[in-house]
Amino acid sequence: MPSRQERVAALDRVLELALLLNVDMTRGLSEQGLTESRTRVVWHLLQSGPSTQRAIADALEVSPRNVTGLVDALVDTGFVRREPHPTDRRATLVHLTDRGERTAADLAAGQDEFARLLFARMPTATFSGLVTGLDAVLERLRPLVAGAGGEPDAHDLAPRPAPTRGDRDA
Repeated sequence: MPSRQERVAALDRVLELALLLNVDMTRGLSEQGLTESRTRVVWHLLQSGPSTQRAIADALEVSPRNVTGLVDALVDTGFVRREPHPTDRRATLVHLTDRGERTAADLAAGQDEFARLLFARMPTATFSGLVTGLDAVLERLRPLVAGAGGEPDAHDLAPRPAPTRGDRDA
């Protein structure tokens, strides 16, 4: 079992990784004229095809009002268009435009390239260990974040003492 110091050092690495990935993703999306939230709508439309705003809101677990703002912005920047729903005269369908489809394809290709850049030269055993370790962290973290049955025990919530020189040297 890892020591407290090793656990904290591992968490520091995970936090640095999350920060670096967020900086890279934000920069890449900005170059495409997108934000993370707008990209989720584009990605949903790529995966699901034309959708009502209600379906998009349900899929993204956000309010319909939030989706209206996202779709308005995506219409204004040419990534999506609204068309009347063919069977429900009260609804509209949101479609990717040609620009939206090209951008979504670029994002998928960029994801493949980034995965190749990060992992292609990694030895198989190291890669497998990474995936196994990340799976374990995600299995523990998802319920904690969702608040769905994964309440941390008292030990997990106990205040941590500041590291001492002995901890750093151990």
